[in-house]
Amino acid sequence: MAIPSRRTENHEAPPHTRAFFLTTKTSMGKRLLQSDRSAALLVDVLRSCVRANRFRVIDFVIMPDHVHLLISVGPGILIEKAMQFIKGGFSYRLRRELGCKGEVWQRGFSDVRIVDEESLRQHREYIAQNPGRAGLVRGGEDFPWCFETLRKRKASGAEAPRSFGGAMRHE
Repeated sequence: MAIPSRRTENHEAPPHTRAFFLTTKTSMGKRLLQSDRSAALLVDVLRSCVRANRFRVIDFVIMPDHVHLLISVGPGILIEKAMQFIKGGFSYRLRRELGCKGEVWQRGFSDVRIVDEESLRQHREYIAQNPGRAGLVRGGEDFPWCFETLRKRKASGAEAPRSFGGAMRHE
């Protein structure tokens, strides 16, 4: 089976057919996203993009040195442009607001087109399990920098998370 093109635009297609699972890594594997300030800034960049109707966030997890995203884009936007908004917006704000110097992201990103509900379910499960596989949380614990945890906290009126936990506080 051929891999669906990133540029396919079917205006009649259901929303999940323009959904992508994306992974992008920090430059040289630096743990730039492990601090709460950096992770919160990336969440804010994602929220800004959603408010500007650039794309819709379905799910995500922010790991210390990479991020996994599930997003859907409208027919008028390429996935490359969506990633430019995310990576460029975060890099700009990280330098301006937190004084970070040097390269922020590795060049490029990986993407998988979500072709059906099963593919969507599998990628959401991968995102949910990623912090546990990396040893950042133990079974049953909520990871602070993922879509579902932040959604639950917002619904309950709780504040944003204060830490990555444990030994993850190095900046």
